[in-house]
Amino acid sequence: MGASLSPRSAQVIDLDTVRQRHRAQQQLVRLAPELDGLEMLYQLETDADTYYSIPLLAWGLNQDGGVVGLVPWMATLTPCQHIDSRENGHFVGYRDPETEEIFTAPPEHKHDELLAAAEYFEYEASNGITLTQQLPDTLGTHALCMNTPDMPWQMKPVHGWSLYSDGSIDALLADEEEVTMTPVLLGDDCLYNARARHPRLYFFQRQIAHRILEEDPATLEALSLMVMPSS
Repeated sequence: MGASLSPRSAQVIDLDTVRQRHRAQQQLVRLAPELDGLEMLYQLETDADTYYSIPLLAWGLNQDGGVVGLVPWMATLTPCQHIDSRENGHFVGYRDPETEEIFTAPPEHKHDELLAAAEYFEYEASNGITLTQQLPDTLGTHALCMNTPDMPWQMKPVHGWSLYSDGSIDALLADEEEVTMTPVLLGDDCLYNARARHPRLYFFQRQIAHRILEEDPATLEALSLMVMPSS
């Protein structure tokens, strides 16, 4: 006698639903500034024997309780674990420059800090997208703003970062014509969300931004190669 068929129907897996659920779990719900000088380590495929480092701006708490380091990278404030590009580098780990310790998991105290803050500042769900938190930029990050291909680019300092209820992050830039007091601080009326005015953005560390502003030939050549494919 042959084996009897199972009465259970075949399970249909909706991959799009699975992806959406995974994205929701990775959604940022809280930020904490990095104030102890910890860095992100990364490598370039063309130079696998060398490690490069950049300072972390902040740590982020995901909806699923995971913690990620955040750096201004290419077009957004990016979780370090998402940096995996043949052209621009891939994430290796974190580094404490004072002790030279290298580690892959976020510090436990940052996890505790973020969880405590998320519980204290628990926001009620709303139908629309709302602002949940703002952080000042402490790294001297600059944004290369490109509106249309036929318009000149602008290099503007980033004054802060806004986290929204959908997990998205936007940079805060200043409208120079509306600046009434310096230094510019969070809450000033001259600040605006970068993506509201600039369709294309690239973020740079202070040192690289200054080389671009000084029109360093090697830096400008590298910049042209970076932005050319999407022009």
